[in-house]
Amino acid sequence: MKLAIVTAYPPSKVTLNEYAYHLVKAFRKNNDITELVLLTDKVNGHYTEFDSDGCKVVINPCWKFNAYTNVFTVTNAIRQAKPDAVLYNLQFMKFGDNKLAAALGLFLPAITKMMGILTVVLLHNIMETVDLDTAGFTKNQLLKKLFHQIGRFLTKCILKANKVAVTMPSYVNILEKEYGADNVLHIPHGTFEVAKEPNYNLPAGPLQVMAFGKFGTYKKVEEMIEAVELVREETSLDIEIVIAGTDNPNVKGYLNDVADKYKHVSKLRFTGYVPEEDVERIFTESAVAVFPYSSTTGSSGVLHQAGSFGKAVIMPDLGDLAMLVKDEGYTGEFFKPGSIKSLANAIKKILLEPRYRVQMGQQNYKAATAYPMSKIASMYVDTFRVQDQKKAIKPSTPFQYDLI
Repeated sequence: MKLAIVTAYPPSKVTLNEYAYHLVKAFRKNNDITELVLLTDKVNGHYTEFDSDGCKVVINPCWKFNAYTNVFTVTNAIRQAKPDAVLYNLQFMKFGDNKLAAALGLFLPAITKMMGILTVVLLHNIMETVDLDTAGFTKNQLLKKLFHQIGRFLTKCILKANKVAVTMPSYVNILEKEYGADNVLHIPHGTFEVAKEPNYNLPAGPLQVMAFGKFGTYKKVEEMIEAVELVREETSLDIEIVIAGTDNPNVKGYLNDVADKYKHVSKLRFTGYVPEEDVERIFTESAVAVFPYSSTTGSSGVLHQAGSFGKAVIMPDLGDLAMLVKDEGYTGEFFKPGSIKSLANAIKKILLEPRYRVQMGQQNYKAATAYPMSKIASMYVDTFRVQDQKKAIKPSTPFQYDLI
């Protein structure tokens, strides 16, 4: 099978680029995939390459973040590539933080389907579970209603694909109930790298309390910094605060402002962008990974990464994270969102109880190993195969623009 994947790809800074890297890595090892065509965003620098062990990979940079023409350039690239199937690695702001550019890009799955090409979408979030305020869209109530209506329309466009895969079981129920969809299935997020089981020992030096991601919208680090300060006051623990990652594209300059605000705080380190080869070190050196979230927007790649390195985690008891822990067997110490004291107690419990920290890391490692990316890639290949058989006996239905 010749498979085209529409996605951001390293060294792109666009969301889901790391996920694409690991999914492509798994697809290359699958015997059913003979060639991969990556339809990526245009970036400065060289795209991440693989060794010779695996199928052929062709990288075609054919779209730009925030460009209004992406729908045309990607369509032309697909037409020229002539793949057997197309997989879209999507979330709602995939093609831009400009609302119009982002929306236009989401027409692509329906267009591909109309072209007669087998189309599968991997949808990482759905509008029904996104808090538009904390996610950085808008605080205006009228605009929220408008965005929800637009989001429903775009969701219907995405659902025109042959199959839509979502990473949370609850999303299947929502899409079936709200849209009458009968082409949605659950395929877990998967774990990027399942390393050999760690020994769970920590390096010498301060205990590192780490947060990893893109910050500024619903992921903010002020309460985490203040919670660690509170722990320092209440204990004799030697703690370093590590903020690993960058600004969310919607809140540029956020981390610089935080660094300036808390310049008086000792042992506070901002790593900036973490390249793929440094991710393992960042997690391995940490005593605990904290999720300083006020809401959630889908399955958490950071949780799967933490699990793969046997890390204890601290999470808010809300939304998709709580469901993910239940559904996939992870465990975490929960805190009340918005409460510095609650977060401080969670940090203190893990740092003061090494046995508890290790037990949590062991369970998370076990959960992570249940869904390696090789298994996730095989699930997609099975989906392509089944849909291809259905496509051979059932004609495609026309695309209709409706908002009902």
